[in-house]
Amino acid sequence: MNIGEEEQDIVIVGGGICGLATALALHRKGIRSMVLERSESLRAAGVGIIMQPNGWRALDQLGVAPKLRQTCTEIPSKGELRCLKRMELMSTLAEALPAESVHLGCRVVSIVTDPVTSDPVLQLHNGTLIKAKIVIGCDGMNSIISKFVGVNPPKLFSRCAARGFTYYEHGHPFGDKFRVHDACGVALGQLPVTDKLAYWFLTRSLTSQDLSDSKKDPTYIKQVSVEALKGFPEKVVEMVKNTDPKALYLTELRYRAPWDIARAKFRKGTVVVAGDALHAMCPFISQGGGASLEDAVVLARCLSEKLKQADNESGDGRKKLTEEAMDLYVKERRMRVFWLSLQTYLIGLTLDNMSKMKRVLGIAGLILMFGNQKSHTDYDCGRL
Repeated sequence: MNIGEEEQDIVIVGGGICGLATALALHRKGIRSMVLERSESLRAAGVGIIMQPNGWRALDQLGVAPKLRQTCTEIPSKGELRCLKRMELMSTLAEALPAESVHLGCRVVSIVTDPVTSDPVLQLHNGTLIKAKIVIGCDGMNSIISKFVGVNPPKLFSRCAARGFTYYEHGHPFGDKFRVHDACGVALGQLPVTDKLAYWFLTRSLTSQDLSDSKKDPTYIKQVSVEALKGFPEKVVEMVKNTDPKALYLTELRYRAPWDIARAKFRKGTVVVAGDALHAMCPFISQGGGASLEDAVVLARCLSEKLKQADNESGDGRKKLTEEAMDLYVKERRMRVFWLSLQTYLIGLTLDNMSKMKRVLGIAGLILMFGNQKSHTDYDCGRL
């Protein structure tokens, strides 16, 4: 991108799953947008993503579900359940966009409000200024856009998660089942991507070393993961030992507290947030990705309905309709992501190894409020 100033109608900050899905949803509604991604190439923050029925409904609305279904095994379950490669999902979303929709190597360092027009102005790392009519922050947990709209930063949880892919040349021995092994405060889940590729994730207590640069070292990730699996079935341990080092990922877990989601505004002027920038949550119910796809569909639907009315409006009238659209989006999404975040938070309490009281509160909360702990997968975000 050239250094200087330019004007854009809609700018999406962040080229991850939510940013690409939002751009595609807008494109399906005939609305152009520009996606700014800080990395020099598309990159997935993780390796696999578990997609449940609500996520597949959103992917159907985006028009990419048929292609993605060909890349992964369906797992017997109540409703459609599959595990996707994150990069497969991101590449499929990106390929469905018009050429030059995604601008790589564009890191947003600040956002301010133009004192004359009140429009948002983005400054990139190279000094370029982009004056936008609409900014959508899909820039993850450490979101600059979330900070601008006044959302509290996510909190650090007491556990971390390792993830990986293991390839079996002659087919893996796990069949088409989703299994979870749990012992001594360590949980390991495994499920097939294809008949030769297995995805696994492991959660355990967070240590100070997990917060250091060593967490990026595949040797460290594999070593501490294998050590955590003492007493687990041998074929599960072997799966972790045989993981491709390039397909290993370790991260601390962060979450936005349910009470923050209940009261945060999520919109300031014509700036709004989506995805992890809105509802960062721990992965205990595997809904971060599915909820982000729902965000994309709902936001594009709300914007398109109001922007159609704005065709004959002046600048102030168009801005007012845009803000109304964003408020409708926030209203529709707030309680959905509140309940997802609350359920995840309560599960997190049950995993707290330091406090028996927290564990009891978590179990009681889940029993009282989430008798059917899979009901969140029945959600339908509606038509695009």
